[in-house]
Amino acid sequence: MRLKTKLVVAITVMVFVVVSVLSWLYFGEMLQQHIEQSYSATDIIAHQLQFATRQAIENGTRNVIINANDPAQLRAAVATALRNDAALNASLGSVISYSPTVFDVAIADGEGRAYLSTDPTQQDQLLPQRPDYASLLHASVKQILDVVFGPPRVYNVTLGLVRQGQTIASVRIGVRTTFLSATFRPWIENAATLIVVAIMVALIVSVFVGNLAFQPIEQISRRLDALSQLQMPESGPAGELEAGDSSDSGDSGDTVVQVSHKIERLGRRMKNVEEVFSALKENLDQILSNLQDGMMLFTQDARAVLVSSSVERFLGVDRDHILGAKVPEIFDRSTVLGRIVREAFDRGISLVQEEITTETGRKVEVSLDFIYDDRAPQQRQGLGALLTLHDSESVQEIESELELSRRLAAIGQLTSGVGHEVKNPINAIVVHLELLRNKMNAQDAPAFRHLDVIQNEIQRLDRVVQTLVDFSRPVELKLHDQDLRQVVNSVLMLASAELETRDVRVINEVPGRAVIAKIDADLMQQALLNVVLNGAQAMVMGGTLRVRLTEDSRWAALSIADEGEGIPDEVRPKIFNLYFTTKRGGSGIGLAMTYRIIQLHNGHVDVESRVGQGTTFTLKIPVAAPSDVKLRGHLEADAATGTTLSKEPWA
Repeated sequence: MRLKTKLVVAITVMVFVVVSVLSWLYFGEMLQQHIEQSYSATDIIAHQLQFATRQAIENGTRNVIINANDPAQLRAAVATALRNDAALNASLGSVISYSPTVFDVAIADGEGRAYLSTDPTQQDQLLPQRPDYASLLHASVKQILDVVFGPPRVYNVTLGLVRQGQTIASVRIGVRTTFLSATFRPWIENAATLIVVAIMVALIVSVFVGNLAFQPIEQISRRLDALSQLQMPESGPAGELEAGDSSDSGDSGDTVVQVSHKIERLGRRMKNVEEVFSALKENLDQILSNLQDGMMLFTQDARAVLVSSSVERFLGVDRDHILGAKVPEIFDRSTVLGRIVREAFDRGISLVQEEITTETGRKVEVSLDFIYDDRAPQQRQGLGALLTLHDSESVQEIESELELSRRLAAIGQLTSGVGHEVKNPINAIVVHLELLRNKMNAQDAPAFRHLDVIQNEIQRLDRVVQTLVDFSRPVELKLHDQDLRQVVNSVLMLASAELETRDVRVINEVPGRAVIAKIDADLMQQALLNVVLNGAQAMVMGGTLRVRLTEDSRWAALSIADEGEGIPDEVRPKIFNLYFTTKRGGSGIGLAMTYRIIQLHNGHVDVESRVGQGTTFTLKIPVAAPSDVKLRGHLEADAATGTTLSKEPWA
């Protein structure tokens, strides 16, 4: 049986069951209403006969002297009054004649013996015990049907006449079930006919609607075929798979099965496309993250769908908040950059390396290119726009860093040779100075003072030369994945004594999760320690030193901000030069060494300073691959248990 036929049959059966249940409930409700109507009519008759009985007793015993203590005399007087009352007897006859369901009527005493009855054989006889007609009011439909259409039975509707707490008479009306069946049969037949017709109509409608509902499946099948032809490759393994599936589904004449197979094939192909798209997106994100220029791609309705990581530097907004937003939501007209971009979008004007100066004095080149569909037959249709933000100052800073690196390399090559050439004469001078000291006697005591000065200066010169040689010596990095939070904490612990002596308060801001980088822990601690101590020494009267560690998708940034006097603009380009210092007693090697160490880690150093407000050094180094979750978990566990770096000499 075809799936479509099965579904239509299932719908038809479900409709049949629902209609049958509703019809049964309707039939039961109607039957219950007829029982209640019959009971109500019989109860009204009983009340009318009760009233007539009371009147007959009062009228018949009004002039009769009755001994209340003699029950037989009382019964005889009541019986005579009832039997001689013409109105009461006429009422009993009319009830039997005109009530279709009443079988008999009797008026009995308190013991159940008949005073008066429509059945002459029951006169002064005990009336038979019968079930109460009111019990049918709460019976189920099946019970009512069994009573009405079952063996003939008689039910009583009884109403007593009480006087001074004693029942002197009771009206009993017998209702025969055969009379009820004769009364109920016409409307039951009509109801049954109506129910059968309703069920037949419902079945016909359900079959028609079921077939009508499945007609669009053929249209869906044709559209799926058209979609498959547009997207399916002509050949190759994927094409063979699709062709195999098509042949399988073609063997079946069931349209529903064919549509199911086609949807399954499209689902598999969409999954493959999604995997390819995800891989392309990851590669594109990786390429964009390496770009120094900010790049934003907009759709036809000016909504950002592609944003490089560098855009965050230009706009100061998180990349996730930019994606999906429109141009008016991203760029504010109150800013120079926002105003020029908004005006270009509003007018549809392209920008070619438009150089602007932002509110912070930063020079940015803005390029905006609108993308059109040249295949449109009449006019070019706009597809979107590409916005590029280029930082001119960053290029200059990179050129300055390259120049500084070349200068340091040249100094290193020069000092490596000079150092060895100077060390040999110094060693010879030291030896001959010691020989001269041994040859001198007590008479030459004034000359010893000059020899001591010469020796001290030679030792100082030797230390300078040794420092120069050490700085120029090639460094072999011992790189390991480390948590930079531990490096920061270790450096602050080392510098705590001097910081406390200089009345410097440290604010250490590190993230709650591990920041992993591949570094040489010893060298990185030396570089960070130099900057921390410089910051502390810059605050002569004490102050606050803020150390902050942050991380993005590419870089880990260590910021050390002091509240010292700041660095003048004319001095700032020279601070990383070897032997350059503005401190009394400074060597001029610390910052140069820090700069060299950060460069060895493929990082860079940024300096921001305002005279009179303080200086901020930012050391940026590449972070480890974000996929190394296992290593991050181990390092976080070590940090939680207080485990220190294994390479720390003080551990």
